[in-house]
Order: sequence, then C-alpha cells, then structure tokens
Amino acid sequence: MADLQIVPACKNVEAQYVEMRVPLYSYGCQRKVKKALSQLKGIYSVSVDYKLQKVTVWGICNKYDVLSTLRSKRKGARFWDCKEESLEIVYAPPEPSKPMISKKMLRSLSWKALMKVIKSY
Repeated sequence: MADLQIVPACKNVEAQYVEMRVPLYSYGCQRKVKKALSQLKGIYSVSVDYKLQKVTVWGICNKYDVLSTLRSKRKGARFWDCKEESLEIVYAPPEPSKPMISKKMLRSLSWKALMKVIKSY
C-alpha cells in the first residue's frame, strides 16, 4: 500500500498535518498504528494520543491514503473534522427497531430463549 501514494510533482510541495480519530483499545494498538503509518513514504512524524483517541501525521502525503492505511489496522478510523462527523451521522442508514428472526433460528432456540423472543414482540 505504501507504493500507491499520490504525491504532487510540483516544486512547492509542503508538508501537511492529518488528524484522525481512531479507536484504540490498548497500548499495543497504539504501537501497531504508529508502525503502520511510519512505513508510508513521505511521512516525517506520527504522534498517537491514547487518551484522546487521536492520531496526528505530519508529512508530504495524500490524506486519503493515510486514512486507508489506518483503516486496514483499525476499522473505525475517520478524520478528526467535526464537519465530516456530522455528515456521517445525518446520512447513516436507519437501524431496524426489531431484528428479523428466521424460522431456522427459531427452531434452534431453547424454550426459555424462544419465550423471551416472543415476549419482546
């Protein structure tokens, strides 16, 4: 994935900061994220804040390549911007109110579990 980066071929290329919100569950996740991002070409530094669940990358890179690399390690990674978060919330698909239960699933349930399913409806 590191060979697929798009870097502009002009002379006035400047480094940029890319901030992302990443779900980190342990300090091992922190090391894994830092190692994966530091191997990309054009990245100068990677800082991971475990308490804020925030990853900051500084370098000459395409921010979407950085995000795709990070999503290969942590599926819930997204950009830190508030604007993009609000768009995700607005356009999120509606969750079903009650799960659909198939006949095959009903046959495999015990009597107590079946009674709980019936009472929930």
